[in-house]
Amino acid sequence: MTTHPLTESFGHHVWATCRLIDACLELTPGQLETTVPGTYGSILDTLRHLVGSDTYYLSSLTAGAVPRIDEGTMDLAALRAAMVQDERRWADVRDRYPDPEAMVVRRRTNGSEVHAPAGTWLAQAIHHGTDHRSQVCTALTSLGIEPPGIDVWDYAWSTGRHFEVPAPA
Repeated sequence: MTTHPLTESFGHHVWATCRLIDACLELTPGQLETTVPGTYGSILDTLRHLVGSDTYYLSSLTAGAVPRIDEGTMDLAALRAAMVQDERRWADVRDRYPDPEAMVVRRRTNGSEVHAPAGTWLAQAIHHGTDHRSQVCTALTSLGIEPPGIDVWDYAWSTGRHFEVPAPA
């Protein structure tokens, strides 16, 4: 059985976001309001933006079949639950668009439209998540908190897809 090339990318995307949210569950309300120059905003606002944008991309790729969320008032537990739901939704979208050149049109409420190939939407979702997770990690570091390991190797290690074989004796 062949695995779709984007399976690993979106698996990591969801896993890393959930792992980072889990680390932030232990923060105080004051710590969640931490901002660092050059980043999106507070830790909580950045996570809200990351998860809300994820749902926006999914909604765009499914012509609205995936409903948008109102992330502005969501707490970390609700954001995590939304991200867990997105894992299945990304798999559905990935399988729906085998052709990365298939044009996706997002119609805005003001009548304007956004046109871009499916592959561009998918790449943006991955890039966007990576960028904002990095910003949250920077904010955690500014608090003296070691961020969790969330890179692709950490994901592969945690899922058994990366392992080491000791040198022969």
